[in-house]
Parts: sequence; structure tokens; C-alpha cells
Amino acid sequence: MHIDWWTLALQTINLLVLVWILSRFLFRPIADIVSQRQAAADDLLHKAEAERVRAEEAESKAEAERQAMQKARGDVLLKAEQEAEASRAQLLEQARDETDKLRANAKAEVAKLREVQEASMGREASELAVQIAAKLFDRLPDAARIDGFIDGLAEAAAKLPERTRAEIGVGDETVAVAAARALSESERAACKAALAKALGRDVKIEVTVDPALIAGLEITAPHASVRNSFRADLDRIAAELGTHASA
Repeated sequence: MHIDWWTLALQTINLLVLVWILSRFLFRPIADIVSQRQAAADDLLHKAEAERVRAEEAESKAEAERQAMQKARGDVLLKAEQEAEASRAQLLEQARDETDKLRANAKAEVAKLREVQEASMGREASELAVQIAAKLFDRLPDAARIDGFIDGLAEAAAKLPERTRAEIGVGDETVAVAAARALSESERAACKAALAKALGRDVKIEVTVDPALIAGLEITAPHASVRNSFRADLDRIAAELGTHASA
């Protein structure tokens, strides 16, 4: 086989020239374009990652702010509730103190009247004591006319004989409760709960308003009555005055 070295040399040179031309004008531009697009893609990825990180940080910050607002709102509500409860308890305590003072003052007034009145003036003295006590009690807030008497009414009911307690509010029978003024829903619920505890069972109550009680509550049942009112206190004092006057 005969090899034409000149032809082979020329073909080799042509191949090298072609490779150089392709490298110069085709491969390198393509490589540059690919490199540029890769750089652009990398830049987009970096920006997207940065945006994702910022979004997560913003979301975390928003969640933290939301939780902080919820906690602050809860703290405000709790504080308001505690302050309201403390204020209510303070007012109730003040009302009870005033009630005790008024009772003591009324008894003191009656005792003074007993000392200065003759036997023939016993009835007039007791009527005057009722008027004085009523005027003194008019100075108290309405809450004092009921709040300080609910527990006492329940305690008196609990001291009734067991058989008597069993007959109060049995079945569908309602317990007749007289009050010095109309009861609020909370006072009615407190009265019902106190009586249920004293009687050992839930009972239905029917409340009527009797301003003559001045302050307090009374229960009237077929076989028993429970009085825990200012009027009952004054009636007992008047009875004592009458007994003293008759002696």
C-alpha cells in the first residue's frame, strides 16, 4: 500500500485548521454562553435563597409578634379580671362592714331608748327604732341589702330539723323567698346555690320583693320559716322591749 505523505500532511494541516476555527468561533462562544447562563442561573438561585431566608425571617418575626400580642392581651385581660374581682371583694367587704356597723348602731340606739323610756313608752320606742334603722340602712348601696344575708339565710336553713329540711322545696315545689329588693341574676344564683348546699339538693326558688324587710331574705314554707333580715332583727328587739315593758 502506497502512502502519500504530502496528502496526509495537508489533511492533517486542514484538520488542525478546522479544529482551531471551530474552537475559536464555535466552541469558545458556546462555552462563554453556557458559562454566562450558568452564572445567571446561580445568581437567580442565590437571590431566590436569599428571598426565602428573608421570608422565613419575616414569618418568624410576625409569629413572634403575634404571640407577644396574644400574651400581652391575655395579661391585660387577666389583670383587668383580677382588679375587677379585687374591687368587687373590697366593695362586698365594705358593705358587710357597714351592715355590721349599722346593726350595731341600731342595737345601740335601741339599748339607749330602753334606758330612757318608761314602760308605758315601750311600743313607741320600738317603732322609733324601726324608723331609725330604716333610715340608717338607706345610706348603704343596694348590694348591702342582699349580699350580707345570703350565707346567714342558708346557715339558718341548715340548722332546721332534718325532717323539716326534707319538706322544703321537695319535688316540683318552689321555695318562696322574700327579699328586700329585686335580686340580680348573680344574687339569685348565689341564693339558690347556698340553699341547695344547706338542704342537700337543688331547689327551685320563687323570689318576691318585700320592702318591709328593709334588708335581707326570708323563707316561708308550709311547716317552717327562716328569717334573716333587718326587719326580723328589729322584731326580736321590739319583742324584747315589750317583754321589758311588761315586767
